Parts: sequence; C-alpha cells; structure tokens
Amino acid sequence: MIYNKSIKYTALLVMTILLSACGGGDDGPGVPEQNPKASTLVFPIQNSECNEGSSISETESLVTFEWNESANTNSYTVVLENLTDNTTRNIPSNNTTKEINLLKGIPYSWYVISESNVTTTTANSETWKFYNAGEGVENYAPFPADLVSPTMGSTTNTSVTLNWTGSDIDNDIDNYDVYFGTSNPPNTLQESTTNLSININSLTANTVYYWRVISNDSHGNNSQSPIFEFITQ
Repeated sequence: MIYNKSIKYTALLVMTILLSACGGGDDGPGVPEQNPKASTLVFPIQNSECNEGSSISETESLVTFEWNESANTNSYTVVLENLTDNTTRNIPSNNTTKEINLLKGIPYSWYVISESNVTTTTANSETWKFYNAGEGVENYAPFPADLVSPTMGSTTNTSVTLNWTGSDIDNDIDNYDVYFGTSNPPNTLQESTTNLSININSLTANTVYYWRVISNDSHGNNSQSPIFEFITQ
C-alpha cells in the first residue's frame, strides 16, 4: 500500500510540473509597442504654391511647417530639400510646427522623421513638394521629375523601360526630354515624349548607363531630375 501511494504521489508531482511548464508562457499583458509612428503632413500642402510665409527680405521668407502628432514620438526632424540645387537641411523640432527660412521662388520637398527616446527606430512621413512663392512670379517651372525605375544602382536586362512621374502646380507640363547614355551626366537626347515612360532595347551587357529627365512646360520653363544609374547584365 505504501508503495502504491508513493507511485501515485510521484505521478501527481510529475503532472503538476508538466502543467506548470505548459502554462509558463503566460507573462501577463504584452509589452506595449514603443516604435514611433509616421506623422501626417499638414502644411505646406503637396504640389502647391506656398504664399502664407512672412517676407523677411527680397530673397527669403519665413514659413511655418505643420504636421500631425504621431504616436510613441518624443521629437521630430524636418528634412527639407531645395530641388533646384539638391541641398538638404535637417531641422529638429520638439513640437508639431517649425518656422523655417526659405528662398523665394524655389521648389522644395519635405518630410518628417518621428523619433523616440526609448528606441533607435524611426518612422518617415510621406514626402511632399511645394513652391515657395516668389514676388512677381506668374508661372512656375515644373517640379523635377521623380525617377521611378530602374532604381538607382539597380541591375537590369539589356532591354529596359524608363519610368518617371511629373508634376506642376500650374498643370502645364508640355513634354519630357529623356537624356540617356554611358557618360555622366548623360548628354544624348534619347527621346522627347508626353508619356511617363520610354522603352530602350539592345543595350550592351555589363555596362553602366545614366539617365535623367527634363520636364518642360508650355511657358518655356523647365526642371531637371537627379541622375540615376543602373548596370546591365
């Protein structure tokens, strides 16, 4: 009888340990997510003329940038690019607004980085473009085209399709000049088109090619995209 009781006690103890082990994964509520979320941009508005700034000189105005508060965020950085000379400024902010000096009559792009004190992970908002209003400007050049594909530094076949997007606050883009070749910058006019893509065939394998797009409007204004490169295989 004592032997049987010992066996029953041992079996009960083993079952208790196993049940405890199976239930050990429940540590209560999970740790709340701490990664910052992307903010939503408010002003300056996408593809617009910004004329609400305060003039501080003949060449500069002070514009208040605004975006919505994002979750799990302690601070922000406004990344502002001058689309004429491609210079970039990183402007920190602890609030959801920031006054920034801008050159008049210049196209800019901007986005906001959300940052947290408890993680190095960040989140980027969408990127918006706008023109800072210039005195006496009646018609603006198109925004520089955004090159879509082939992406910068990519590898392609010997037949490719060049894709891009274009925008203009005056909505008067007339055509695009696509420059393409093996020199940097590319100086061969491959094609003038009203489309947003062109096809190029019979390229040489294992060769680096460069391309850019010039956007032309009906008033004689134009803008140049950045130069992208890709290699064929």
